[in-house]
Amino acid sequence: MTQPLLDVLSGHTADHPPIWFMRQAGRHLPEYLEVRASAKDFIDFCFSPDKAAEVTLQPIRRYDMDAAILFADILLVPIGLGREVKFEKGVGPILEPLTAKDISGLTVEGASDRISSVYETVAKVRAGLDNKKTLIGFCGGPWTVATYMIEGRGSPTKEVAKRFAYENPQAMSDLLEALVHSSAEYLIGQAKAGADVLKIFESWAEGLSPQLFERLVIKPTQDIVSRVRAAGVTKPIIGFPRGAGLNAIRYAHETDITAIAAGTQMPMDDFRATLPEGMPVQGNLDPLALRIGGSALYRAVERVLQDAQGGPHIFNLGHGVTPDVKIENVQAVVDHVRGKEPNYV
Repeated sequence: MTQPLLDVLSGHTADHPPIWFMRQAGRHLPEYLEVRASAKDFIDFCFSPDKAAEVTLQPIRRYDMDAAILFADILLVPIGLGREVKFEKGVGPILEPLTAKDISGLTVEGASDRISSVYETVAKVRAGLDNKKTLIGFCGGPWTVATYMIEGRGSPTKEVAKRFAYENPQAMSDLLEALVHSSAEYLIGQAKAGADVLKIFESWAEGLSPQLFERLVIKPTQDIVSRVRAAGVTKPIIGFPRGAGLNAIRYAHETDITAIAAGTQMPMDDFRATLPEGMPVQGNLDPLALRIGGSALYRAVERVLQDAQGGPHIFNLGHGVTPDVKIENVQAVVDHVRGKEPNYV
């Protein structure tokens, strides 16, 4: 039995594109909140295979999505590298800011082994999925993970991390190399455990000069893909350089990814015209429209479907599901994309 998502990633254009949503595994679902309440903290949640597998499967059971996205976090890799990561409610991830001197002390060898409980989650999910459903594993893009490690938390401009890249080029190169090595090993482990597709979330690709983008995003992504392929992993790789603007064109052409995800602001029809011929595109419904619902959501879904015509397309959001999204809105979009009568409220 074929998987609709894998068919599109192999270059086929479907009458009704396969659909899944970034951040679909949790937060807006009551069944997720119930499991989340049983975990000591967020990190413990991510490293508990039974709990993580359960919430990964929940959106498949409720919405019949075409793909499950592994429940984990892009900041597990720094834990493997020996850094402490905490999540504070209402704040987000908190790390001790990394200095140039700290980089030589990162525990690169065996980093992925120290977070290997995630592979057990992958295996449990794959065993629990129907054969026509796709399991997506992922890692954070090295630059995005580096910004958190350097700044200690998320920030609007990433100026501290950018300054670090300008003022400490060798230290930044060493940090990216550590992240490339550990992230590639992490993806290889997920693929071996049963992930059908791999994704690289470069969530903070915006606001970089072309020179920095090449150095901080394109080159590390090339290196991850190269290492994964050298290990004999042939599974499709989706790249998501969120907010990269025109830099995304070079990303698509130069990183050897299989498919590219488009952020909310990217005009899908114009974007497709700039990509390698036949490259599948994922995206890019506005998450705000999903929150609003009603006629605004209907029009937004129609526009994405229209603009993405003309090539392989995976329907998704331009970013991720937020905790306040209504279950009825998600179900309406799934029905709409599949050609059923949607109930927009």
